[in-house]
Amino acid sequence: MKLAVAQINCTLGDLAGNTAKILACAERAKRQGASLLLTPELSLCGYPPEDLLLREGFYHACERALGELAQQVHDITVVAGHPHVAGGKHYNAASVLRDGKVAATYLKRVLPNYSVFDEERYFAGGTAPCVFDLDGTRFALGICADIWYEGAAQVALEAGAQVLLVLNASPYHIDKQQSRYEAVRDRVGETGLAVVYANLVGGQDELVFDGASFAMDAEGNLTHQFASFEETLGLIEFRDGRLAAGEKAQPVSHEGSIYRALCLGVKDYIGKNRFPGVLLGLSGGIDSALTLAVAVDALGADKVHAVMMPSPYTAQMSLDDAREMAGILGVRYDVLDIKPAFDAYLATLAGPFEGLEPDAAEENIQARIRGNLLMALSNKSGSLVLTTGNKSEMTVGYCTLYGDMAGGFAVLKDVSKTWVYRLAHYRNSRGRVIPERIITRPPSAELRPDQTDQDSLPPYDVLDGIMACYVEKNLPIAEIVARGYAGEDVRRVVKLIRINEYKRRQSPVGVRITDRSFGKDWRYPITARYQDDF
Repeated sequence: MKLAVAQINCTLGDLAGNTAKILACAERAKRQGASLLLTPELSLCGYPPEDLLLREGFYHACERALGELAQQVHDITVVAGHPHVAGGKHYNAASVLRDGKVAATYLKRVLPNYSVFDEERYFAGGTAPCVFDLDGTRFALGICADIWYEGAAQVALEAGAQVLLVLNASPYHIDKQQSRYEAVRDRVGETGLAVVYANLVGGQDELVFDGASFAMDAEGNLTHQFASFEETLGLIEFRDGRLAAGEKAQPVSHEGSIYRALCLGVKDYIGKNRFPGVLLGLSGGIDSALTLAVAVDALGADKVHAVMMPSPYTAQMSLDDAREMAGILGVRYDVLDIKPAFDAYLATLAGPFEGLEPDAAEENIQARIRGNLLMALSNKSGSLVLTTGNKSEMTVGYCTLYGDMAGGFAVLKDVSKTWVYRLAHYRNSRGRVIPERIITRPPSAELRPDQTDQDSLPPYDVLDGIMACYVEKNLPIAEIVARGYAGEDVRRVVKLIRINEYKRRQSPVGVRITDRSFGKDWRYPITARYQDDF
């Protein structure tokens, strides 16, 4: 028999569109000889629905959509994920659809309540297995976290299962696929069950789902590996009740996977929210250059507008490099000189500022003028402003509220400065789009004469190392210092992290690529007297 995996990009709340996509996959699967189609977790409604799951009307709409889907399923068995109500409780469920009706329903047992997940807020956990026969093979269902922990797979085995079908909405972060392999191998080792792992693909706000669906046989051998970051209908063949070796997509480098995650996150945020395009400030620096490259690769040059906004401190090479890159990529490019506006601001503030030395106030005025101009262009065109700041800057507050933080989507929000450089090199290895001088010159905000980032920040390799230890790994101060970082640098960075939470709370949503981003999985208070033990 053949089984098909529908690695699809679902749009949250688009019940009719998701239903049509599942049915189209079912028709293709039938034509290719498949007896069963497996879809991702909550494929009917999209994932994660978040507080839509607190509205009873949402469940009723999903129930109607499931019934309509089931009525159209014939000559193939379809497993679809959906929210479910039973006995007055709400569940994350998957149903077996065949012969025009719902044949069986499985209720997710393990509800993740960590990192970006908070399913205990919405769902009750199931207890019973769901095992069904098809063409002489007994299949059991599991949903995402069920495969990460002991219990659910063993219960399926005891109920007579031979193969475990797992529906997933497992979001991407660096090295996530290896973690999935390890979890599945653990369950295979415990039960001897072959596993088919179907994962969602696509962007949903800050989350990106990378697909990368796969299958493992009863010995823990990887028999199938489907592509990452794209929709696909994968076919898996059973011979004599065992998985036969099949398609194995080539692995993707860290740089390649991160870059594709950023592109998919931008593409789906813009497309699913129906923005006509994007615009961004192109400064001649590395962050805006990488953001521009991602935007063009995600959306096409015709949907991207780059704006250079020089001040009296903008270097000529910044102007030259920005113009060159815009020309290489073929985007609309405008230059809006902010000096007249800056002079007007300074004249207006001459009285209150009299006798005071220039400082960050004057620097931030320039950033806020640029933010105002971009937002005015956004209002006029409907295009969304992409901010260009990176995670390193967001960590220590090296960013301006209502200035370079003004916008609707922060492409590099979870990308450290060191990764920015690695991704720039990666993108140029596929075809040069970023002028070399942008990559090699010292980074600068160009808000005062001869300014560089390192005037007020530790070197980025130091900053990023401390940030990774403290933010992403939750390590205590003493252990960070024991790893070789100077105590003075650690204290400085941790203090900056603590006092800049108010800025991060006001930053736009952005693509998550690490297992600890400044988004759903970072929930620090703004107002707090606690300080880490130095």
